[in-house]
Amino acid sequence: MLLQSIVIFFSHAGDNYSVGNIEVGNTKIVAGYISEITGADQYEIVTHKYDGMAYTPLINLAREEAGNGEFPPYEGEAPDLSGYDTVFIGGPIWWGTYPRVMFTLFRDIDLAGKTVIPFTTHEGSGLASTVRDVKKAFPGATVKDGFSIYGHEVRSGRAKVEKWLKGLGYE
Repeated sequence: MLLQSIVIFFSHAGDNYSVGNIEVGNTKIVAGYISEITGADQYEIVTHKYDGMAYTPLINLAREEAGNGEFPPYEGEAPDLSGYDTVFIGGPIWWGTYPRVMFTLFRDIDLAGKTVIPFTTHEGSGLASTVRDVKKAFPGATVKDGFSIYGHEVRSGRAKVEKWLKGLGYE
């Protein structure tokens, strides 16, 4: 029997590498696939800090945030995760890991005793250091191997997500 799951994710709409200007971010689409297939709830990490930024200035800002160890604010409150056993965590790869705003949320949640499954959208970085970073952020969690998909494949990639989830026991 599969237990209650939630998908926590950050996604960036607007100017994206390789796919151009998009109305719905790549990671949000993958999060939607996961929820459709597994029945998982969703929590989207929202910040308006990056709204309207062109790709190059955005990536330069992301590099600066990573270099400075910044924790940009997110909107709203951290989710109550007490009713969840499995937490999917997803985002794009910005400078070798998740965007820094995700690490802000990581400081505000406790995933001890939960199963955590990272996933990423990227254009060549795969999972980068996200699995290691999630293990470091949540040492009391069981962190599974993650999943990555090219951003330019997301819109036609539902079957890849289904295959990955089937391998995890979701039908």
